[in-house]
Formats: sequence, structure tokens, C-alpha cells
Amino acid sequence: MTHGAGRAEPATRDEAEAWFRANGLPYFVDSTRELVRRRLARGRLVVVALVGLLVAVPAGVGVGLWTGVVSLGIATAGTVLLAVAATYAGRALQVQSIAGWALRHAFTSLELLFPLATRALPMLLLFVTFLFINTEVWMVASRLDGGVLWGAVMFFAAMAVGFLVVRLVEEVDRLDDEVGRPELGDDADVLGLERANLVLVLLITQAIQVLLLALAVFAFFIVFGLVAMDREVLELWITPDKLTYPWGISLVSLELVQVSVFLAAFSGLYFAVYAVTDETYRREFFADVLGELEQALRVRVAYVLKR
Repeated sequence: MTHGAGRAEPATRDEAEAWFRANGLPYFVDSTRELVRRRLARGRLVVVALVGLLVAVPAGVGVGLWTGVVSLGIATAGTVLLAVAATYAGRALQVQSIAGWALRHAFTSLELLFPLATRALPMLLLFVTFLFINTEVWMVASRLDGGVLWGAVMFFAAMAVGFLVVRLVEEVDRLDDEVGRPELGDDADVLGLERANLVLVLLITQAIQVLLLALAVFAFFIVFGLVAMDREVLELWITPDKLTYPWGISLVSLELVQVSVFLAAFSGLYFAVYAVTDETYRREFFADVLGELEQALRVRVAYVLKR
């Protein structure tokens, strides 16, 4: 889905297929869609799950025994299992090409981040800054091991993805009805893997934007902690009463990083919910997508008619 919906649509079937692949829509190509369907068969997915477990379980056990932290071993096993699934999805299901286009599009749409940040950040920072200077937060953070913290981050990420998927499916259906059906008829409807392709493109695009905002919040709290949080006061808050500097840098403590990561992950969830509920942002974001979706639907109809 390139910018500029007014460009001429591909004239031949081969050109249409090349256009789909170049614009992050490989599932719109008949041969690719059938290949992906076969690779999503239950037998294939069972094999992938078994391979993932064969790799993840030893990795998790090894890390748990090496560090002596059970939660870190569990977190490692879960991360390895997700990595195996992502590798299979990236190569076998061609999600890599979808993600590549979405990544490029996300960085061309960064101008949408500024109005979103100016509306969402003030109230969010007021709330999380209060948490950041709260004794209980630092006491809890000082007792978190890496596995528990990583699990909390993954939990927030899963909730954010869930919110985005539900709303983006609704938006794709709405845009499909508004753009395609009035002018192009039932042939414009996108279903199954084609709809999943569109949702995945939008999901990755927005997830990148949310990640960038969360990273900005993380950097803010690192700097704020270095400037405003007195070391002696912090050592009164944590248990044991001494800050940890595992990287040999006397300024950035492990506890500061843990608190910043936790609040940044929470902020990412907040941004994700805000992005799909703020009418101004949704209008601006989907106005940008509307012309591209219209062109994609027109190319698809022409492609279907050439079968």
C-alpha cells in the first residue's frame, strides 16, 4: 500500500502480484495465500510447537539452574518459544515482508506521533511520575528479579496487542464497507487471510509507534531519576538498603532501570488503548490509510477479474 492512491493500477496479473508483494500484501496473491494456508495446517503448527518446546524447555531449565532464579528460567523458556514461533511466521508465513513494509510505513507516519503524544503524555506523565516518586514502587522494584519483570512487560504487551487487534479488525471492516462495497461491489470484500494481512499491517504500524512512545517514557524516567532522585533517599526505600550497579556505572542503578522499564511498559499499554479510542488520532491515522486501502481494493478487484 504505497502513498498516492491516484496512481494507475497494475495492468496485468503479474504486475498486480508484484504490487501486492511490494506493498506488504502477500496474502492477496492467490498462490501465496494457498501456500500460507497449507503452512497453517494443524499438523504443521503441532510440529512447530514441538520444536519450540524442544528448544525452549532446555534453555529455560539451563538458565534457571545457572542463575538459581526459577522465574528467569520460565521467562527464558517463554521467550524462546515466542522466538521460534516468530521465526516460523516470519519465513514460512511471509510475515517478514509484511513487517518490513509496516516498519517503513511507520517511520513515514511519525508526524502522527506528535499530536498523539501531546494529548496522551501530559496526564500519563502526571500519573506515572507520582508512581515513580512513590516509596512502595521502589520497594517492590528492588525485589523483582528479571523473570518477573520480563513477565510483567510481556503481559502488558499482550494486553496492548489484544486491544489493538480488536479495534483494528473493526476498522478494517468499516473501511472495507465504506471504500469497497459502494463502488466495487462484493468483489471488494476482504476475508480470511486477506483481512488478516491488512490487520497485521496496521497492527505492526501502530505497535511500532507505541513502542517508540514507550521508549521515550523509559528515557524520560532514566534521566529524571538521575537528576531528581537522591541516592541516600532511594537506599532508605529499597530492600536491601543499597542500590545495585551491575554495569559498573555508578549513576544508573538496576533499581532505577527496573522502575523505568515497568512504568514504560505500563505507559505502552496506555498509549495502545488511547490510540484506538482517541477520535482525533484515529481520524488522522485512518485518513492516511484510507487512500492506500482504496487502491489496494481496486488492485484486488482487477486481480480477481483477471483470474
